[in-house]
Amino acid sequence: MESKPNPPEIKPTTPEIKPATAEIKPTIPPVIKASTEEKKSKKSLILLTLLLLSIAGNGVLGWLLHKEQQRANTIVTEKETVIVERDNVKNDLVQLQTDYGTLKTNDKKIQADLDEKKEQIAGLIEEADKHKGDAYYISKLKKETQTLRTIMQGYIHTIDSVNTQNKTLLKENVKVRTQYLSETEKANELTKEKEDLEGRISTGSILKASGTKASGVSVRDGGKKESETKKARKSDKIKVTLTIGENSLAKKGQREVYLRVLTPDGKELTRALDDANSFSFNGVRGFFCARQSINYDNKEIPVTLYAEDKNKFIPGKYIIEVYCEQNRIGQTAITLE
Repeated sequence: MESKPNPPEIKPTTPEIKPATAEIKPTIPPVIKASTEEKKSKKSLILLTLLLLSIAGNGVLGWLLHKEQQRANTIVTEKETVIVERDNVKNDLVQLQTDYGTLKTNDKKIQADLDEKKEQIAGLIEEADKHKGDAYYISKLKKETQTLRTIMQGYIHTIDSVNTQNKTLLKENVKVRTQYLSETEKANELTKEKEDLEGRISTGSILKASGTKASGVSVRDGGKKESETKKARKSDKIKVTLTIGENSLAKKGQREVYLRVLTPDGKELTRALDDANSFSFNGVRGFFCARQSINYDNKEIPVTLYAEDKNKFIPGKYIIEVYCEQNRIGQTAITLE
């Protein structure tokens, strides 16, 4: 028996599966995407806000800087003004110190006062250097300088009068002491009278004068004739006329009218430098060159006074003052050539 061939072996075939090569993209959920955009928007808003704040801050800073510059310029100007004023005050003090240094007297008390004032001025000069930028202090120094100059004018007058009287006073010491006691009593009486008067009168009761005039006159025919002149060498007298006005509030009775004349060289014109030719006015004592008693009856009364100079009149300006009851009631001036 013929053998049959074996049938061919059939191998099972498995299809080849190739891996997919397509790119798989991640998918972002819509909620997360919206949150991210919102954050970006907020960040942009914050940056914008910061930018605006920065711009505004720079503007404010620039305005403040401008204001500060203006203030600085003002301060510089004020300081420069104060320094100039300080220099003026210091120069005045230096000049005042020099002026005080020229004043000399044998009166120990007055000289001690002068030395004290010079030390005070030296101290003020130092203070001016220390406070050159202090407007208030410089203003204070200016006032003190003016006060010291006013005081110096008083010293000049006092020293001139004292130096003129020294020789006479040395010879009449005993007499002066006696007169001093007498004047003390008079002063006490005058004080009492003044207190009584202050209780009875007011400012309205003070006498006043008008039309005060002065002129140089030359005298002829034994004083019977006189003519006005502007020449000092031709003037025998200075004639002063005025009218005391009506005042119903003033007390009737006798009044003493005094004529005080300051010569061109700053002296008081008087017959003699003694108590008999002195009077009180404005709280001080001075010398008169003429005096006249009047009987005041609350009505207008004309007054004529004559000033004479035993040493002859010198050219220059004469200051004329008329006093009654310690009050200046008239004033004028005359210049003799």
